[in-house]
Amino acid sequence: MKIRGHESFFIRKGWLYKGLKYVQQQNDLFTNKNIKGTDILGVGNNMVKSIRYWLKATRLTKEVKNEKHKYVQQLTDFGKLIWKYDKYMEEMGTLWLLHYQLAQNYDNATSWYYFFNEFEMIEFEKKDFISSIDKFIQMKEKKNTSLKSLGSDFDVLINTYMPRAKIHPEKMDPENNIDSVLGALNLVKIINRKEKVYAKNAPQKDTLNPLIVLAIIADSYDKNVQKMPEIKIDKILNDKGNAGKIFNLDLIQLLNILYDLQRMELLKVIRTAGLDIVRLSKNYQFSDIVEMYYKSLESTIPNYE
Repeated sequence: MKIRGHESFFIRKGWLYKGLKYVQQQNDLFTNKNIKGTDILGVGNNMVKSIRYWLKATRLTKEVKNEKHKYVQQLTDFGKLIWKYDKYMEEMGTLWLLHYQLAQNYDNATSWYYFFNEFEMIEFEKKDFISSIDKFIQMKEKKNTSLKSLGSDFDVLINTYMPRAKIHPEKMDPENNIDSVLGALNLVKIINRKEKVYAKNAPQKDTLNPLIVLAIIADSYDKNVQKMPEIKIDKILNDKGNAGKIFNLDLIQLLNILYDLQRMELLKVIRTAGLDIVRLSKNYQFSDIVEMYYKSLESTIPNYE
C-alpha cells in the first residue's frame, strides 16, 4: 500500500518522457545520493521524488538491486513498449494504457486503485472519498492512515483527470496552464463547482480505441487455459482491474466496443442460449495487442512520397 508518494504533484506533461530518457542514461539517477537529479531533470528536489514515484506508479519503471546490491531503476516491458512506439506519450491509447497501469496498481497507487475499483459512488465530495477509503484501508490493512494524506491523494487524483481550468477557472493564468498528462481522458468531471461535487465520467466517444480495451481484457484472464478463452461480459464490466471498472464503462458502451472488436475478427460476442460471453480468436498477450494498436496507427499515416 502506498499513500501520498507523489509529493503533492500530479503527473505533469513531459515528466514521464524526461524520466524514461534519463533512467536509460543513468539507471541510479533516483537512488544514488551523489547524483543531483535536480540538475539533470531541471526541477526541484520534491519534483524529482515525484517523477520517480510516477514512473513506478504507472509501471514504466521498476527498481531492482544490481550486482553491487544497490538499487537501480530499469524500464519494465511496458516501459520499453511505450519508449519504442510513443516516447513523447502523444497518442490517446498511450494515455489510456498509463491510466490502466496506474488504476490497477494497489501497491504503489492505492488511492487510484480504490477510486476506480472499489469506490461505488458516482457523484461525490472530497469527504465522501476520504471516509470511504479510510474504512477500506482499516479493514484491508488493519491500520489507520492520516486523513490529511488521504485528502492530499484525493486532490492530486482530481487534478490528474481534470484540467485545472475546469476546477478553478478564476485562478488560472493563461500564461501558466500546466496540466496533467492524463487530463485529456476526462474521467472525472465537476458538477457543482460551488459545493465541490464531482462525478466519475465515461470516456468520450471514439477516444478509447477498441484494441486498448482488448489489451486489458487479455491482461486479465488465465493464460494457462488450453482452449480459446471465453470470458463472461459481466466479468469484463465488473471485475476489479478489468476494462469496465478501469474506464468507467457502462454495459452499452462496453458492448459497442466488443462489437467493434468482433467486426475486426478479434473475438466473437455470444449472447444466445443464456450466454453473455466473448470468445477470443486466440490466446492473446497484453504486449501483442499493445503492439497491434501502435502498428494500426502507422497504417493510418498518409504517405506523401
